[in-house]
Amino acid sequence: MPGGPVPAVTVCDISVPWGSPDRPISAPECPHRAPLTVPPLSPPEHPHRSPLTHLCLLQSLDVANNQLRELPAALADCPRLKEANFKGNQLRDKRLEKMVNGCQTKAILEYLRAGGRGKGKAETGREDVRKKKREKQQKKDGGDGEQDEVEEASKLLVKVLHISENPAPLVVKVSPSVKDVRAFIVCCVLKGVNLKPGNALKRFLTMQTKLHEDICEKRTVATIATHDLQLVKAPLTYDVQPPDELKITPLGRKEIKAKDLLRQLQLEAEEQRKQKKRQNVSGLHKYLQLLDGKDSYPCLVDAEGAVISFPPITNSEKTKIRKETRDLFLEVTSDTSLQICKDVMDTLILKIAELNRSALENKEGSGSDMESDALCGAGNLNLPLVVEQVRVVDTDGNLKVLYPSKTDLATVASLLTVIR
Repeated sequence: MPGGPVPAVTVCDISVPWGSPDRPISAPECPHRAPLTVPPLSPPEHPHRSPLTHLCLLQSLDVANNQLRELPAALADCPRLKEANFKGNQLRDKRLEKMVNGCQTKAILEYLRAGGRGKGKAETGREDVRKKKREKQQKKDGGDGEQDEVEEASKLLVKVLHISENPAPLVVKVSPSVKDVRAFIVCCVLKGVNLKPGNALKRFLTMQTKLHEDICEKRTVATIATHDLQLVKAPLTYDVQPPDELKITPLGRKEIKAKDLLRQLQLEAEEQRKQKKRQNVSGLHKYLQLLDGKDSYPCLVDAEGAVISFPPITNSEKTKIRKETRDLFLEVTSDTSLQICKDVMDTLILKIAELNRSALENKEGSGSDMESDALCGAGNLNLPLVVEQVRVVDTDGNLKVLYPSKTDLATVASLLTVIR
């Protein structure tokens, strides 16, 4: 039916079961196969619509062992497509190639619908970014911009969800008492992380420790706290409390008052020195001096009155991150400057994005069961990480900090593409 739609097609099988591009199927080998007439690529009334949108009754598609390099995003718009076989094609998108060899059709179509790293709908925005960067470079040096395109394509991707787009934005209220103790705090929500594959959670915790040692200068300029968002009871209050009143359930410990926790840590540090016969100590013990001379200690308190963070010492067991954690509440505090908090948060988001890409591409161990979990799991894992803005306000509700603002994440712009 040349020139017209083919709505009656329900099964389409154009696979090459015997194998290779060098041996095309001849008519005698496939007597049961009739030629398939494909509708025009660009019908006049819909110049941008894919011909696949005409296959409204298509339920099964088999294009195995062909020479396909990409899968069109329009496949995701075939409303009745339930079974598809794309195996044996050398796809450019290696993540997609893994998926077609081990995932359900539904997961593959969700990946195409999200854009993936093939030619899906989400690719349009990224192509625009790449195009602008190429044009800018061409004006600068007269080159063809090919290197810029490669670099832009390799960038990690995050999307910012603005307060105005969020039906239930998280707010942190700051007490004026923190000014003389630990004045600065920056927070945000990060959704879509994957900590399940292999040792992803261990690598996440190790990354946080390294940031504390490096950019946070052993927690002397800033401290990071990461929480499972589902366990955070909002609204939150950043406040100070006397050492004998502040109670927390530290990670891996029972509930204890802050003054008793510090005393306990000091005793552990002394014992550590005796056993190792050296002055240096490890773990939380090396941060105890940061609270010397403080009459009150900083803390982040949830809506139930529980302390979920005691910077620069520890987080609470109540909001502890686990392998199943998907969404994070991130917090950076400092007694030095607000900009340091923002710079640390920029770097933290970048590092989490790097770890997340590693998990999704399954660098933990090729061919493992975890690979299927990473690639065939919830559809949102194939989307960019989403950073939700969090407002920090004073007791009267006046805005003190909004992160990320338009100028934030600039310090990692060379490695991260931010969709605002």
